[in-house]
Amino acid sequence: MKVLLVNGSPHKQGCIYTALNEVAKSLNENDIDTKIFWIGNKPIGGCIACKSCVTKGKCIFNDIVNEFLDIAINYDGFIFGTPVHWGAMAGNMASFMDRVFYADFCSNKQSFLLKPTAGVISARRAGTTATFDQINKYFALMQMPIISSRYWNIVHGTNAQEVQMDIEGMQVMRILGRNMAYFLKCKKLATEMGLKLPQQEKVNFTNFIR
Repeated sequence: MKVLLVNGSPHKQGCIYTALNEVAKSLNENDIDTKIFWIGNKPIGGCIACKSCVTKGKCIFNDIVNEFLDIAINYDGFIFGTPVHWGAMAGNMASFMDRVFYADFCSNKQSFLLKPTAGVISARRAGTTATFDQINKYFALMQMPIISSRYWNIVHGTNAQEVQMDIEGMQVMRILGRNMAYFLKCKKLATEMGLKLPQQEKVNFTNFIR
């Protein structure tokens, strides 16, 4: 089993990397393979609702989003990490997640359907809980079971060294990894015993006037 951890920070080995790495260690100790996927620090444009992904099966903008979509289906679980920028998710990460999930949903690839996930947030001081709420909405819309820890999945610090000093935050990351591993093993056992995923219905789109 494999978990893909997405580093949504513009810094490749900064605060979010440090938190994700702690989660990965717990996953590895519980026999779950991991990979950290960095979205980079080049500007990522937002979704333009062109719906080209419906027929193309990927985003019309061929960038890091499509690189991620190409490999996502091969993973059993996901962790998405983002720093807090101005009281909310980093702009690049928001654009990345908008396009990833919109393209997957519209193309009906179901790369994320009922796969466990969690968000990890880092900040110098505040904005973490608002961002935690923001990121969890993506997962709920994609029918992804949200894995929790013993507290909100947040760490504090202005750099990697300070994050490592956040004793409680790092403990939360380790517990998150163990909880994710447990859920994955439960799901695998259920599948081996013949339990099938819930039946999916064709999506009905309506608006408020018809």
